[in-house]
Amino acid sequence: MVRVWGTLLVVLLILFAIVMAFISVSRFMATTGITPDLAVRLVFDDGISLKSTDDRTNILLLGIGGGNHDGSDLTDTMIVLSLSNKNHSAALISIPRDIWSDTLKDKVNSAYHYGEIKKKGGGLILAKVISEDVIGMPIHYAMLVDFTGFKNLVDLIGGIDVNVTQAFTDTQYPIPGREHDTCPGDSTNACVYETVRFDSGMQHMNGDRALIYVRSRHATGAEGSDFARSRRQQEVLLALKNKITHPITWLTKQRLSQLPKALDDATDSDMNIGELATVGRKYIKINESQVKKVAIDDLLTQAPDYLYNGLFVLVPKNDWTTVQSYISKTIQ
Repeated sequence: MVRVWGTLLVVLLILFAIVMAFISVSRFMATTGITPDLAVRLVFDDGISLKSTDDRTNILLLGIGGGNHDGSDLTDTMIVLSLSNKNHSAALISIPRDIWSDTLKDKVNSAYHYGEIKKKGGGLILAKVISEDVIGMPIHYAMLVDFTGFKNLVDLIGGIDVNVTQAFTDTQYPIPGREHDTCPGDSTNACVYETVRFDSGMQHMNGDRALIYVRSRHATGAEGSDFARSRRQQEVLLALKNKITHPITWLTKQRLSQLPKALDDATDSDMNIGELATVGRKYIKINESQVKKVAIDDLLTQAPDYLYNGLFVLVPKNDWTTVQSYISKTIQ
């Protein structure tokens, strides 16, 4: 089960719900192992019971780069999808990857890495624990998505329409596959970068373009911050939800047959198939107006680098209780 993003528990969840709607019950059960009782509950009810606390189910979405490059298992994306089982709403809570963890003695984006070193599958467990320290709420499930898998999934559904709220230009976007190249005679090593630009407004993006949008981090001004990246990741998640909940615009027999393998190759999760399908069913029933986007940027500050071995890290301006209280009030 996986460093994007996410990249994309939500994609997996919604796609499972769509597959159920368009594949015969017998074929779906043969592929997934879902029992007839569960299939009936998913179609005519809300599915199976999910773990929850105070009527909320919280799922940690992790995105990693994968591959063989440096830091391939550091989580570029950390977003908590919080589902309200009471008022049928949801919240997307972004966790900046540069937050310092006293538990890890490192940034929070290294939790998955350290957990996997301990044991296979330990990455999801440790990432949930560290994320709980940040948001002050239990994390019931986790899903990891690989960047390549994310890109393939976006292409498989025919691309997505993203509302780009802030235009920006990034002159230092890494060219895939050239991370370790050198540029003889150029001390800036400019040959390993390309310039990417996004205008504001609604834009159709294929997998490559969407991946650049959520990963870009060297734009000038505010758009070069991790806070801006977190906002863009939330925008893409909503775009994916909007596209997937209108299957008539993209779902074909060929795509349907490719979905199970694409999903399996792209993701890892500690949810079983029934839990995945239930979360997906709940999420697709929520209107976009009922999805709150939560950012804690204004409650954090850059810590003096001499305190953290020269690292750029973020800590609360006041304390974690203040941050957690803000999150709790905002998602209600």
